[in-house]
Amino acid sequence: MAENTHQINPDQWVDEYSDYLFNYAIVRVNDREIAKDLISETFLAGLRSKKYFKGEATERTWLISILKRKIIDHYRKINSKKGQAEVKINYTEEDQEGEWLEEKVADNFEQSAEDNLVNNELGAAIYDCLDKINPKHAQIFKMKTIDNFDTEVICNEFGITPSNLWVIIHRARTALAECMEEKWLK
Repeated sequence: MAENTHQINPDQWVDEYSDYLFNYAIVRVNDREIAKDLISETFLAGLRSKKYFKGEATERTWLISILKRKIIDHYRKINSKKGQAEVKINYTEEDQEGEWLEEKVADNFEQSAEDNLVNNELGAAIYDCLDKINPKHAQIFKMKTIDNFDTEVICNEFGITPSNLWVIIHRARTALAECMEEKWLK
């Protein structure tokens, strides 16, 4: 095998990519500790396989592709205990995020009209709550968690630091949780 001439810089991964990877993972696993573990596993896998980095994609895209496989493995592990399940990932373009979903193979369940109504009501309640919180917090929350903007882009647009961004995201989540308890759980 020829030596890899494409340079990657693992020493900078935590500083440059951990926020982005965390946001990507937390939306998909909804558990901070699991997300952190998956990111650690991603960095370790990246270190082990850095000689295979071809440079055909950015370092971040390469790390995301590793993280996607770690997330899929996480759900496979969980579902192997629950029953037969299959996790699929569909890519649209190489540099795009792609969509992933879990399908229960043994149980071909279809959403009922009631399920669709509940999902629509939940979505409406979330957006209604977003309209009720601090407008700047809501906009930053949407950009980061829904639209997947990079931390740097958001910070530049609003003139804030990454630390300040995370404080705002935390406050938005807390306000949304309180609002959702009032609107959705009662």
